Amino acid sequence: MSTNKILLKFAKKGINLSPEAFNKVINAENPLDFASTLIVKLKSDKFSSKDLVSVSGETVDKLSGITKKNDDNSQKSLIPDTQVDKKIETPQKIEKTNSTPQKPIETKAKPVKTEKQVTPPKTPENVSSIESLKKDSDQPEKHVNKIIEQTSETVKDEKIQFKRNLNKTNVEYDFKIIQDTSKKSYTSGELENLIAYFKSRYEKLANILSKRPELRSYTKIADINDSMDSLSLIVMVREIRSSKNGHKIVELEDDTGTISVLFSQNNEELFADAEKLVRDEVIGVIANKSDDKGFAFGQQIIFPGVLRVPEKEMDFGIVFLSDVHIGSLTFLEDAFLRFIDWINCDFGTEEQRRVAEDIKYLIIGGDIVDGIGVYPNQDQELAIKDITQQYNEAAKFLGNIRSDIKIIIAPGNHDASRVAEPQPAVPEEYAKALYELDNVEFISNPGVVSLDGINVLIYHGRSFDDLVMAVKEFTYEKSDLLMEELLKKRHLAPIYGERTPLASELEDYLVIDEVPDILHTGHIHVNSYRRFNGIHLINSGTFQTQTSFQKIHNIEPTPAEVPVIHKGQYKHFKFL
Repeated sequence: MSTNKILLKFAKKGINLSPEAFNKVINAENPLDFASTLIVKLKSDKFSSKDLVSVSGETVDKLSGITKKNDDNSQKSLIPDTQVDKKIETPQKIEKTNSTPQKPIETKAKPVKTEKQVTPPKTPENVSSIESLKKDSDQPEKHVNKIIEQTSETVKDEKIQFKRNLNKTNVEYDFKIIQDTSKKSYTSGELENLIAYFKSRYEKLANILSKRPELRSYTKIADINDSMDSLSLIVMVREIRSSKNGHKIVELEDDTGTISVLFSQNNEELFADAEKLVRDEVIGVIANKSDDKGFAFGQQIIFPGVLRVPEKEMDFGIVFLSDVHIGSLTFLEDAFLRFIDWINCDFGTEEQRRVAEDIKYLIIGGDIVDGIGVYPNQDQELAIKDITQQYNEAAKFLGNIRSDIKIIIAPGNHDASRVAEPQPAVPEEYAKALYELDNVEFISNPGVVSLDGINVLIYHGRSFDDLVMAVKEFTYEKSDLLMEELLKKRHLAPIYGERTPLASELEDYLVIDEVPDILHTGHIHVNSYRRFNGIHLINSGTFQTQTSFQKIHNIEPTPAEVPVIHKGQYKHFKFL
């Protein structure tokens, strides 16, 4: 391994090593892997740019768990604890081994620099350390997705020599685009368009709700009369507030009028449903009418919901990616290259490569590049500062994926597409290099594709920002619950006018008209999985280390973890 290459690798990420730290890196058993792991930890932990000006050897020891032998003031080996042979239970961690002979570990004794000793401040006699003063409540509880924990495995470092992407194949795909709004934008931004947009939303969801037995004979608000005691309504949420006694009062409307409905906190199940209501969603309500024609007491909330989806036969595999962020200084290039080696069947154990052989489709659900000017001072965090060059770089990576895998790319909020949803596909003028790849298909966000009969709804997931702010129960870490809620509401971005910009098209394309077999999202950089009514709910994480925004909001990403649906079963592979 060239020492210049190691130095360049750190320099690209804005990290400078002290001579002592550099010696520790180049004397590691596998300097390249050791450097990649160290960079991830330096960029994802709470280090400022000043801390990275000259990283000390002590910092390297602390982050990498290097084992020191201090018998004779000499250091015989530098081995990160992540490379020590050991068995780890769930999630399955597989120690790295190579099929080719390894270079011997240098055993030449090196003098260890003596650090200046600092006398620690005194503590009270009955207190052993500051740690003992901390309470359990001081540490935030970390959410663990149990299914991911049980199914995840690190792809093993077992490379083989052949490359399948050099061989042209004649694979037949049963590939269909079910929904693509790329060329269906007719809005002029006028008030009439906004009215048509909400009318489309209401009519689509009312059609779904009216099939429910309780709502087959629903009443329009204007038709409520004194002879009615019980009301069945299909309405849109206009405003939500709390009463002095803690009850929820929700103002509801249809195309004929408005009515306020109180949901009592004494009915725990009903109140829990009311707590999840958001503005502009369409619901069914069963209520008792009061003496006031414009007021009622809620008895039941009916969400559009989804019926159970029957399981379909599947003899192939689908890989799900999003938020790769090529062009960012925090893009994990080495891990992404390992992923490409795996999908090309050049990397991993025999069983892991067997899964790769069955992969027929790769879906990228937005933010394949980091973009330009997405947020203030973004240029300071970019390795590539031209949007076309970012897509060119993406084409270099994806062009190395074997040609018998069809790649479907949808845009996200960092891509060169309009910001307002639905987003058209990434235009060719910016991503010409990607358009020149024979096995790449482009689609809008959201979009629906049929992959050999398996319907996949692709949505980048920006509306998660609004749901987390609107409903106190929801968090970014539990994006599987957010996806489940969107399916219950049958809308991908129900809240209008908040952080998710929505185009007032003549038709609301974010209504979930048909229930998919798979819902694939991204955006929040945290892997998540759940099976809900037979539907696979997948958030595919990221290939980027922790961003400044995520640090502020205490969001810990799960980088370089790739979900796969293989012959109907969920698998989870790690490339770090």
